Amino acid sequence: MKSLKNHFSLIAALFTILFTIQVYQVLNRSISSYEESLRANYSIVVISNIRLEESSLKSKFSLIRSLEEISPDKVIKRLEKEMDKTSLGLLRATLPKFYKLSLEHYPQPSEIEILSSQLLNMKQIKRVESFAQTHDQIYKLLLLYKGVTQIFAFAILIVTLLLIAKEMRIWQFQHQERMNIMALFGAPIMLRSAVLFRLAIIDAIIAASLVLATFGIIISSGWVEPYFADINIHVSIFNYGKDSLMHYGIALSLSIILALMLIINHKEEV
Repeated sequence: MKSLKNHFSLIAALFTILFTIQVYQVLNRSISSYEESLRANYSIVVISNIRLEESSLKSKFSLIRSLEEISPDKVIKRLEKEMDKTSLGLLRATLPKFYKLSLEHYPQPSEIEILSSQLLNMKQIKRVESFAQTHDQIYKLLLLYKGVTQIFAFAILIVTLLLIAKEMRIWQFQHQERMNIMALFGAPIMLRSAVLFRLAIIDAIIAASLVLATFGIIISSGWVEPYFADINIHVSIFNYGKDSLMHYGIALSLSIILALMLIINHKEEV
């Protein structure tokens, strides 16, 4: 029973740390997905007197991803019943060119302002519509999401340090007597440490496996994805390849560091 308690304390601490890290991963991925969705859906409308070349604009402005001409046919079609063919032809000939500019990333308000100003300095461009007010509101919301995520990451760091410190004190009480007895019988340091390292590695593997199983259940239940889909965010809750390696690596590293710290402290006391 005592042995099980010894295992449970470290497993519980590691599980809490790993679970919190994975939640942070999901939040971070959701923000990246949301930002990419904003980038894909945001564009600037440019009105020009003459045809614009995509290659020319991209060479001047690194922020521009692509240039797409907006056809005026839909507008002209609405006027077919109200205007004769001659007037429609004249209207078509005198209409300026409309373009949609897609950008490399979702820009900051300052980037929008600079790009709009530089575009308007070009003689052939008559007007630039950047939808600045709507963009600024969405960008502030994105910054809020990022800020909350950073606070959460800081909280993870604090919790991790506190849990490791607490677990180290628990291990000192649990294994100090055993280490002292083995030292009295002349056992070398590696032999005295073997039990600690074995316990640390086993508990690390169990804790990481429990996290994998927990998120596997969450994914199979299918109750998380619909919430992200409702806000047009497509995110991987758990990547069994990348995330599994990360969790096993973190769990093993923390456990081994904990064992090493205990051994070093014991050597100082002897």
